[in-house]
Amino acid sequence: MAWPTSREAAAETSTGRRTPLTELRARPVRELPGVGPRIEAALKDLGVASVADMISHYPSRHEDLSNVKTIGDLRVGEKATVVGRVVSTRPLGKPVRGRAPGFTAQLYDGTGYLPVTVWGRSWMARGLQPETRVVVSGEVQSRYGIQLVAKSIEVVDEEGRADEGPHAGRFVPIYPANKDIQARRLRALIHRALDTAGHVLDPLPADLLARHDLPNLHDAIHEVHFPEDRPRLRAAMRRLVFHELFLIQTGLAARKARLDKTEHGAKHRGDGRLLNPFIKGLSFGLTGAQERVVEEVLADMRLEKPMRRLLQGDVGSGKTVVAVAALLTAVESGGQGAIMAPTEVLAEQHFLSMSAALANLPLNVVLLTGSQGAAERRETLRRVEAGEAHVVVGTHALIQKGVEFRDLSLVVVDEQHRFGVGQRTVFREKGKTPDTLVMTATPIPRTLSLTLYGDLEVSIIDELPPGRKPVETRIVDPAERIEAYEEVRRELEGGRQAYVICPLVEESEALEDVRAAEELREELEHGIFPDRSVGLLHGRMKAQEKREAMADFRERRTDVLVATVVVEVGVDVPNASAIVIEGAERFGLSQLHQLRGRVCRGLHPPKCFLVGEPKTDDSLKRLEALEEHQDGFKLSEVDLAIRGEGTLFGSRQSGMPDLKVAKLLRDIDVLVEARREAFALVAEDPTLGRPDHRPLRREIRELLGSNVEWLFRE
Repeated sequence: MAWPTSREAAAETSTGRRTPLTELRARPVRELPGVGPRIEAALKDLGVASVADMISHYPSRHEDLSNVKTIGDLRVGEKATVVGRVVSTRPLGKPVRGRAPGFTAQLYDGTGYLPVTVWGRSWMARGLQPETRVVVSGEVQSRYGIQLVAKSIEVVDEEGRADEGPHAGRFVPIYPANKDIQARRLRALIHRALDTAGHVLDPLPADLLARHDLPNLHDAIHEVHFPEDRPRLRAAMRRLVFHELFLIQTGLAARKARLDKTEHGAKHRGDGRLLNPFIKGLSFGLTGAQERVVEEVLADMRLEKPMRRLLQGDVGSGKTVVAVAALLTAVESGGQGAIMAPTEVLAEQHFLSMSAALANLPLNVVLLTGSQGAAERRETLRRVEAGEAHVVVGTHALIQKGVEFRDLSLVVVDEQHRFGVGQRTVFREKGKTPDTLVMTATPIPRTLSLTLYGDLEVSIIDELPPGRKPVETRIVDPAERIEAYEEVRRELEGGRQAYVICPLVEESEALEDVRAAEELREELEHGIFPDRSVGLLHGRMKAQEKREAMADFRERRTDVLVATVVVEVGVDVPNASAIVIEGAERFGLSQLHQLRGRVCRGLHPPKCFLVGEPKTDDSLKRLEALEEHQDGFKLSEVDLAIRGEGTLFGSRQSGMPDLKVAKLLRDIDVLVEARREAFALVAEDPTLGRPDHRPLRREIRELLGSNVEWLFRE
């Protein structure tokens, strides 16, 4: 059967009842026949709670059991499906604890007799009475004469065609399952759910489907579960991938359109009195990429529409210079700037480096963190509110209640914190909507940035400063770690310094084989480097202790710094030329790349030792990728390929749904098309208020959650 055209599907929809997915989400799975409390609990563990969840619990693969043959035409070695009548059954082997290990059934189809062997499912024999009509799929073997070793066996009624059942005689879906629900039962329940769901309403516009030659949603869902053939399965999968990405992109487009319409910020008209001396005073020239990105940022800041820009750049590419250029332009224009960092260590690093770099300029930089003393905090807050503080560096303390700015016009959000709707609202309540620059030193594949940050403009610093040396990276077996430390000793003897990274602060039963930071420091100070000064830095230290530890390392009063991942980003000590990462297999790839980046800023060839014993293929792939690649963008693609896209949106504060069928690295062409169509549709109908767009609006509202209800207000 050929796909109906999209216009035919639209015509069908106008003449009969169509069930919206939103309605199916409101129907609990226990409504389905055969779903009692035990099965309901098993389905819940699979993320299936509603009829909509059930029909969107897609197969991970299909078994081709569509080769239906007569018994007389069977050939040894082939996989085939046979339709026949049961003549007799008997158990195989001796019963164990009263249960037989399997059974054999004699089949007849008019062309001959065939013994069918079924292993491990002796309970199925109870339903195979003489004259029962069955469909059997499996492999033809010749042990003690020709026989069929069954992979699937299903009873069909007298009128039933061989390919009507969900378990045999067709492309049979193989689903993600668990120990509490058998794959066969799950397949039968999904088959039943599809029947009871009715004709699913397609929220995508008919003309859009026609342009891309896509089947309607109802047909696509059915074909993905129980396809008639491979071409239809491919077409159905492409439709579901497009559907998933299109909904996300339409939500992003609507968010961007709404913000562009409703938010008004400051037109920054910097005169260069601060920026020009800063640029001229740098000890290095800007790279071409830095110059291009600075101009992109400043051009955005000149507009009344608030800037919302993502700045990507690999470790050491010079993002901070771009951020300072933007902050100085905000101050030149009469406003205040704020830079928000994820940790106090990084906030203090920014504060110290910016204070030093801007010391000769007529502006004040202040630090605001949660651990400041009461008197210091009160004075800082007073200066911020009075406008005496031109640039405020801090953690999330910046957006807490009680922090008032005189005229906040630029916010820079550094590293892992996404500046989401919630934070933007907080800053809007403090005055005009500020320009926003989100920075990340964890490069994101283009596919992922279009999906996660599709509502932001993107700038990329894709050029490292000249002379930057690649980090020699080696995987080290724990049994050989002393050899790695001998190489570190040679670096220390040459006048350089080293980091040693430990993922824990204290012993944990779950990670008992990873040395705690304090114990590791003791080992290094008294055993491996008894003639060297070894410092310690971890997240449970007091703020003053952290500052002193970093100052000692920066000023070379300590040779080796044992630290946890608080030094993952931003800590800049050019004299550090070696880093040892203990328990490296326990870190993510982006974390390892960030940690390695701590030693790429000096004049000497840097070294990184990954001490670990990977116990899974994925952890080994991560370490091998780090050995092979220096480019953070390439590593991000490797990381995405290893982890998959299932929970990419878990850390985002925007209510994005997880991806079920789309694979961003594989489906980039579909993503680009879906994005183009989504932004074009929203440009034409920003609130999706047209009657033919309302099903799409309902679907996006439900998928993206309550955080984005405001997107489509008239």
